[in-house]
Amino acid sequence: MKKIDFEVHFATQSWVDALYANEDFPQFRHDPASKNRRLFYFPGAGEPYGDVIIDKLLELGEPRLKLMDEAGIDMAVISLTSPGIERFETKRSVELAREANDVLAAACDAHPDRYAGYCALPVRDVDASVKELERSVKDLGLVGWKTHCNYGDIYLDDKRFWPILAKCEELDAPIYLHPTMSKMEELRTYGVALAGPPFGFGVETALVMYRLILSGAFDAFPKLKLVLGHYGEFLPFLMHRIDWAYARPHVVADIGATPQLKRRPSDYLRENMWVSTSGNYLPAAFQCTKDTLGMERILLGTDHPYDSMQECMGFLEGLGLSEAERTMLYESNAAALGVKL
Repeated sequence: MKKIDFEVHFATQSWVDALYANEDFPQFRHDPASKNRRLFYFPGAGEPYGDVIIDKLLELGEPRLKLMDEAGIDMAVISLTSPGIERFETKRSVELAREANDVLAAACDAHPDRYAGYCALPVRDVDASVKELERSVKDLGLVGWKTHCNYGDIYLDDKRFWPILAKCEELDAPIYLHPTMSKMEELRTYGVALAGPPFGFGVETALVMYRLILSGAFDAFPKLKLVLGHYGEFLPFLMHRIDWAYARPHVVADIGATPQLKRRPSDYLRENMWVSTSGNYLPAAFQCTKDTLGMERILLGTDHPYDSMQECMGFLEGLGLSEAERTMLYESNAAALGVKL
């Protein structure tokens, strides 16, 4: 079987330069006390960002392929790293998105049996985003769109962004909904430890997925496909509880107390969401996801370069999955999202 990695990141030099030049947030700057570079998504929420991370993000050639080979990974579905380009000034965001997509497409063309990619979109210019999505999929051969859980002051469920969702459905292009630092101040009190990967990343990404459900986006676009990392950012654990407002008789009887949906919230999670394994190596988390979503909804994701490809593969290979389950995880589930080897 082939192994297809659905969460792998890259960057362009222009993206790095833009973060240094940006007077607003997000921005790169050096912490006065430690002198270390940090990526500040918001004031007081800086993620350590050493040269080793940037070097690996910029590398799309042989060193990256060597790491994949060492981990036994055949193909990587690559996307522009967080926080993407959505929060830059609109004109600059359009430029950065187009360049990033061109760079990624060139890498995919150079290694067609090893790389596929998600495009980046300048979401604050919806018309430009729709056009760039179509160009990326039809002309460049990228397979979908990778976006983030907030755009600084707004979430994806806002109806101004629905033309992008409509185009994704039309093109059968999956959306990878990826974390970025939370826009909620209460989650930034203790810096990256609270706002970042340990907690805030997952909380806000799960929040946005649920907001998309409650907004009616999946009723409007029933064939829309969303991918979330880290086993769905704990949503499988809530699979029963999330239906509470649509199952309790005293709530259901009060018409207008909840948004009107065609299905229960858990149905949208089961039918419109796929999840990857990225950065969560707890056997119970894997088992919960398998029990609630089914093996056919779980994708390999290593979260390179923020986590280790080899650690991820070692964990997954130690779960005792059957050959059929391993084939689904590593290869056949990818076909539903348009990625084949």
